[in-house]
Amino acid sequence: MRSALFLVPMLALALAVAGCSPSGGADKGGKGGPPGGMPPSEVTVMTVAPKAIPVAFEYVGQTAGSREVEVRARVTGILLKRNFDEGGPVKQGQSLFSIDPAPFEAASARAQADVAAAEARLEQARRNAARFKPLYAEKAVSQKDYDDAVSAEQIGSADVKAARARLAEARLNLGYTKVEAPVSGVAGRALRSEGSLVSGPDVLLTTVVQANPIWVNFGIPDNDQARLTKEIQAGRLTVPNGGQFEVTLVLADGTPYGQTGKLNFTDVRISAATGTRETRAELPNRDGQLRPGQFVRVVLRGATYPNAVTVPQRAVLEGPQGKFVYVVGEKGVAEARPVQAGEWSGGGDWIITDGLKEGERVIVDGVMKLGPGAPVKIAEPKPAAEGKSAAAQKPPAKK
Repeated sequence: MRSALFLVPMLALALAVAGCSPSGGADKGGKGGPPGGMPPSEVTVMTVAPKAIPVAFEYVGQTAGSREVEVRARVTGILLKRNFDEGGPVKQGQSLFSIDPAPFEAASARAQADVAAAEARLEQARRNAARFKPLYAEKAVSQKDYDDAVSAEQIGSADVKAARARLAEARLNLGYTKVEAPVSGVAGRALRSEGSLVSGPDVLLTTVVQANPIWVNFGIPDNDQARLTKEIQAGRLTVPNGGQFEVTLVLADGTPYGQTGKLNFTDVRISAATGTRETRAELPNRDGQLRPGQFVRVVLRGATYPNAVTVPQRAVLEGPQGKFVYVVGEKGVAEARPVQAGEWSGGGDWIITDGLKEGERVIVDGVMKLGPGAPVKIAEPKPAAEGKSAAAQKPPAKK
């Protein structure tokens, strides 16, 4: 009797354990529910469909004047006057500084007198040669006398040319006493004040910067260039003919610059210091909104991914081996799929360059509660009209 009483509770315990097994003790054919008896996770999916997507590339750049000229005097003298406003606009040919012209005026007058004297000597030599010519023909003068007269005329002609060259030089130096702006632009501060002795071109007086059009210098990293070249060669990326991207700028405060430009220089060399390829863009700057030296974000537009695959940002996860997404497998379970993510698309989605095929279903919502092999249930999409009516029936919030 004691043995029979002991076996009864043991049999009840065995039946209870069998009822808690994964099959529940009822599905002997192995067709029971998911492991542990948990229902499939409800998820939202999107079907992969390649499409053409424009892409933009963004870099950090710095503005610079399209022409930056150092203004220097060409002659030595005393600086008499500054003829411009520091930091103000100047026109090409405008006088910026005046150097004392008195010594150069005297030199010009002296050179002009030398020209007159040389011309008088030349006329005298010509008359002598003209008189000697018929006399020489009649053998009235010697060969030497006639040759001396002709030579004197030639020497006089050369002296006139030399005197005229000295006069032109004197007039040039006199004109250089007015230091003019070589280009139109914005003048810098004056580095020499009135009364200073200027010793010629070795003294910098000021600078003029032409800011319309304005240049933007930026660097394209070598690894980015190599990746883009590889995608272009593979046919996954198309760029404008000749690399003529449309260039737009974003200012430091996030404000977009209203004008667009084009690339006008790309260096073939890679900088050893920065590992970037120097590139330059040119943009109009008629209203002077941009100033040389500003830091801006340069956006290159015009490239296109002709058959791009995009997925929302929330669907891309990061694992030990890199980025991956969950796709719905043939048996209705979640499968982890490694992917290669490229640039961002305009809507904030990832552009997937490798890892997904057309027609595959990528899990978008509900990925945080999944694991490889977990059963999933695809949620039915809600009609847009239903969502709007629900929003309309929602009572207003209490203030």
